[in-house]
Amino acid sequence: MNRIITCLLLICLFISVKAQAQSKKDSVYIKKSYVIDEVVVTGTRNETDTRHLPMSISVVNREQIEQRNEQSLLPLLTEQVPGFFTTGRSIMGYGVSTGAAGGMSLRGIGGSPTTGLLVLIDGHPQYMGLMGHPLADTYQSMLAERVEVVRGPASVLYGSNAMGGVINIVTRKSKEEGVKNDVRLNYGSYNTLSAEASNRVRKGRFSSIVSASYNRTDGHRENMDFDQYGGYAKLGYEISSAWNVFTDLNLTHFNASNPGTVNAPILDNDSRITRGVASFSVENNYNLTSGALKFFYNWGRHNINNGYSLGKTPSDYRFKSKDQMLGVTWYQSVTFFTGNRITVGLDFQHFGGDAWNQFTDKRVGIADKTENEIAGYVDFRQALGSLFTLDIGQRVDHHSQTGTEWVPQVGLSMHLPQAAELKAMVSKGFRNPTIRELYMFGPQNPDLLPEKIMNYEISFSRHLKDNTLSYGINLYYINGDNMIQTVPVNGRPLNINTGKIENWGLEANVNYKINSSLMFSANYSWLNMKYPVVAAPEHKLYAGVYYSHKKWSVSTGVQYINGLYTSVNPETKENFVLWNLNGSYHLSRFATLFVRGENLLAQHYEINAGYPMPKATVMGGINMTF
Repeated sequence: MNRIITCLLLICLFISVKAQAQSKKDSVYIKKSYVIDEVVVTGTRNETDTRHLPMSISVVNREQIEQRNEQSLLPLLTEQVPGFFTTGRSIMGYGVSTGAAGGMSLRGIGGSPTTGLLVLIDGHPQYMGLMGHPLADTYQSMLAERVEVVRGPASVLYGSNAMGGVINIVTRKSKEEGVKNDVRLNYGSYNTLSAEASNRVRKGRFSSIVSASYNRTDGHRENMDFDQYGGYAKLGYEISSAWNVFTDLNLTHFNASNPGTVNAPILDNDSRITRGVASFSVENNYNLTSGALKFFYNWGRHNINNGYSLGKTPSDYRFKSKDQMLGVTWYQSVTFFTGNRITVGLDFQHFGGDAWNQFTDKRVGIADKTENEIAGYVDFRQALGSLFTLDIGQRVDHHSQTGTEWVPQVGLSMHLPQAAELKAMVSKGFRNPTIRELYMFGPQNPDLLPEKIMNYEISFSRHLKDNTLSYGINLYYINGDNMIQTVPVNGRPLNINTGKIENWGLEANVNYKINSSLMFSANYSWLNMKYPVVAAPEHKLYAGVYYSHKKWSVSTGVQYINGLYTSVNPETKENFVLWNLNGSYHLSRFATLFVRGENLLAQHYEINAGYPMPKATVMGGINMTF
């Protein structure tokens, strides 16, 4: 490991010295012609050019989401974000509980269920109040204007669960004056249907978006059907040129059936899940200061039949739960002098719920608990001349059960000639134990402490040819302890802080707009884990091409996965290659026909052990705008 870090530092020093050796004339020219990079809000609480942020951030925009023609966001993120991976088990639907998919990992951090990677909607945390994990089936493409992914700890700004990184779904806004309606219908393999309709209005200072969706499939195995209903509404009003208010509501209900593994089938393992999200935000944006005050409330109702094996007796109870998470977030960012930006913020969250087994004649409680978390943070960013930007952050986070955690980070960005950037960062991530781990089921342990990691990262990126070509490379080292594991203690399973993490790896990406019709993109990640975990591949490569000509457009991509652990005891790995193809034809300015094929090489592979994925599948449909 020391040799890797030494080589890395020598390489970066060579790049830096070579860049500094450019003539003064070249430096002036570059300063004049530099193209502003992607502006994001997730790496900091205000809109910021990624050149000034030391962390690694991937952005998936609305155009990419629409090209995919899929109801779920996660498959697209798996393709486009280096180091990110999502588990799957069927053509549609992730489900919950035993045998569920939708587990997410980033650089080998996430967990099963995913509690070490935080999902946000417009900056609001999204996870089940009792279990602490996100609900993969609720993250639908109809919500998103773009998705920003922070690759690496983001606990300074977002607290617990952001240990491995953050996925922030930035919701859509009505930008054009008038009324627009969008409808998408598609149908395909295994009687799979997806339908979505949305209405967008902007009239003066008022804007709104209302969407509804329905998705269903029979699944590629018996007893693997899935259906889902969803609705989303967002209203906004511009009080003035500097002040805006927004309120939104998102409701999702899905029914999922789990047939069990191919070697141990399960009957009647059905889940009925309802999730809701509501928020209200007041935002301000002046030349030298910007910020927001946000209120949010997430809730869920779960009704699960754990089913029974062949030859066994059906279960005489249902697992039921209701959970909630409410919170308040305030932050304000201020520029006091040239090149300076200071952001201060406060977060409060109250989360928990009630879980029980419901028999015909009685109710047996499992847990009825709530916890509180309150935190304050400051992030200081300062340009040091025209060459460097320094970022220092500190969070103080207090959990009602586990106590107080101090979370620092420091990063430095070097702005080199020829549109190049060299960055280095050290950051801490942490995760408080969930109510499930503290109080629920046999392994419960109320004395658990937070999990902690340290992340060391260095990266280089460059933009060429008037920003039509860009590439980047990241190297990182992660060391963590206090990982919560279930181990036998005195003859019974118990959750204890005994696990460790030591991961290091490399991420690379390239994007090239060859001409107005042809684009190429690729990304690669290599992950080495001293302590292997499930659903974190050693090698992940994606290469894709997008071509458009007149009324036709075609996109195709190949994803290569190598060294994917589906089990660590015993060790079982999967390797596979997936080829996907999307094509569309614009019938008119109101309607576009499309077709999508996935796994066209008909690969036989598993991501969740015992759940073979479908072979080649095809979907086709129509998009209408009027």
